[in-house]
Amino acid sequence: MSSQTPPTAKKVPSERVHHGDTVVDDYAWLTVKDDPETIAYLEAENAYTRQATAHLEGLQETIFQEIKGRTLETDLSVPTRKKGWWYYSRTEEGKQYGIQCRVAADGDAPPELKAGEALPGEQVLLDGNELAGDSDFFSLGASSVSPDGTLLAYSVNFTGDERFTLRVKDLTTGELLDDEVSGIFYGGAWSADGRAFFYTTVDDAWRPNQIHRHMIGTSTEEDVLVHQEDDERFWIGVGLTRSERYLVLSAGSKITSEVHILEADNPTGEFRLVRARETGVEYGLDHAGDHFLILHNQNAENFELATAPIDSPADWTPLIEHRADTRLLNVEAFQGYTVVHLRRDGLTGIRVLPEGAEPYEISFPEPIYDVAPSGNPEFVTERLRLGYTSMITPPSVYDYDLRARELILLKRKTVLGGYDPADYEQFREWATAEDGTRVPISIVARKGVERPAPTVLYGYGSYEISIDPSFSVARLSLLDRGFVFAVAHIRGGGEMGRHWYEDGKFQRKKNTFTDFVAAAKHLAAENWSSAIIARGGSAGGLLMGAIANLSPETFAGVVAEVPFVDALNTILDPSLPLTIIEWDEWGDPLHNAEVYEYMKSYTPYENVSGQIYPPILAITSLNDTRVYYHEPAKWVARLREVGRGGPFLLKTEMEAGHGGRSGRYDSWREEAFVLAWILDTAKVEGTARVER
Repeated sequence: MSSQTPPTAKKVPSERVHHGDTVVDDYAWLTVKDDPETIAYLEAENAYTRQATAHLEGLQETIFQEIKGRTLETDLSVPTRKKGWWYYSRTEEGKQYGIQCRVAADGDAPPELKAGEALPGEQVLLDGNELAGDSDFFSLGASSVSPDGTLLAYSVNFTGDERFTLRVKDLTTGELLDDEVSGIFYGGAWSADGRAFFYTTVDDAWRPNQIHRHMIGTSTEEDVLVHQEDDERFWIGVGLTRSERYLVLSAGSKITSEVHILEADNPTGEFRLVRARETGVEYGLDHAGDHFLILHNQNAENFELATAPIDSPADWTPLIEHRADTRLLNVEAFQGYTVVHLRRDGLTGIRVLPEGAEPYEISFPEPIYDVAPSGNPEFVTERLRLGYTSMITPPSVYDYDLRARELILLKRKTVLGGYDPADYEQFREWATAEDGTRVPISIVARKGVERPAPTVLYGYGSYEISIDPSFSVARLSLLDRGFVFAVAHIRGGGEMGRHWYEDGKFQRKKNTFTDFVAAAKHLAAENWSSAIIARGGSAGGLLMGAIANLSPETFAGVVAEVPFVDALNTILDPSLPLTIIEWDEWGDPLHNAEVYEYMKSYTPYENVSGQIYPPILAITSLNDTRVYYHEPAKWVARLREVGRGGPFLLKTEMEAGHGGRSGRYDSWREEAFVLAWILDTAKVEGTARVER
């Protein structure tokens, strides 16, 4: 490790008073993004991190080449049928971004595609590499073909701040139309006739709060505001049902939903309300021919599925009643079938309701896995497209024949370099939390690995987001060096149903952190783990900061990516993007003294102490609009000032957003950097590989 002295952040005391409590924040000056001193400090931190990890450059390059060498760089997706076209995407060796294509459909069977070979008649819809040009960052916010297949609406961003510019391409001529709308948010929806495109814009707090209608071929000055959401807790968005009969305008807070609908063939009409919002009631809608399907949680914690008449969508009749052991996640309507995505016992599943026949669930062979409907644009179909993966099975695409009731494997992601799933094992363990709650842990390791082994323990635990078992090419670089990889399915996530989420938020948020520590201690006690490196990002970065304060001796290192570590200051400031929305997740410390005291007792920045901390690597992005760069910058500064141990490293991507680097090669290099740091921190010899 380099002996270079780390940067020292200047201290500029800034006082705030809440509920009679005066707090001095010495590093609040780092919140001023356009201050040259702020940029200079971040660049100094980057320089220190580069020097402190310079001895890992060879290992980083080795791991990058391993990731690259296991990846089929020239590859393509399974084509998806929509009307008269097969749509697919492909990648080419040496290029950062994907290419979206289509070919005319000839029969019902997908065309046989070969990597690196364009099909006769292939039409390139979008080439991300051409769009990106020489930009350091590039992302798509929307890519939507009009119902008649003649126009493509897409939006691009080159900074990472999630604000996009909309363009429209004529797919008949290949020419760009004059239509251009700047400053829009993700997504959008076409009218049925392709004359209108509906898009979302944001307010000063970057909250999606307006839906606009753009008529193709007209000036943006003529665009019409069709809906504005004034409640600062709510986001809004717009979509088109699979049947293409209805535009669906959805407004939602963390705990409440409201839906409006409009006949898609009448884009200049007025959206009509489905059912007025009721605090705590969430619902969504899909069109199923002669009725609507409503998935809701009114008096149903884990949600139930109901039907509603077309002319009276507020009248709900139960179709699948609530069950305490099954969380209904989503519903998709097809002609003759209803498909429900669900969760039970910590695993996802698929339930099929054939019209006029008994419902049933599709079975899968592995003990832990993740499955979900994926890419089903046609309302009239006899096949259901599914995405499937596990910790040892690469991402797989299946068609499920709804008549024959059989799974048809269409494609499994190719992993080069002799990867064999039989060389690896996956397990489900259960830790016991402080209050006696059993917490599931998913584990993967190479067969024959000597235990206890160095371990990466990943966690998230917020917003009812589940970190389900999944495959990772990059992870193999750890497993083949004798690591165990584990995911702690902690409260605050959704793995065990809605109650699992409710038991890890508001005044029970600390359960998230103590569950993670319990999982780590279980792995050590059961001889799974020696050195444990904790890893998490965003709200999972809050988790990382909290467990570093709570039980630093349990972890050999901590990786915190875009970490929400200055949560109290952020949630106290309603002028910041997302803050008011977040009050339904964390509570409102601005107006509630009890919430303030509770948050102050666990938020990482406020609770840094003089104890000995493990090495910490914090990674952030300057243009992140969800977790600001200054949160980890302030946290690392305070760790250096108050804490002992470390070292504490901060790495800021100066041209990126919440998701980090955008190009696939850039993201592989970033992952290689993190994995090299993990290997070094766990004191694992970088070239030591488990024998095949």
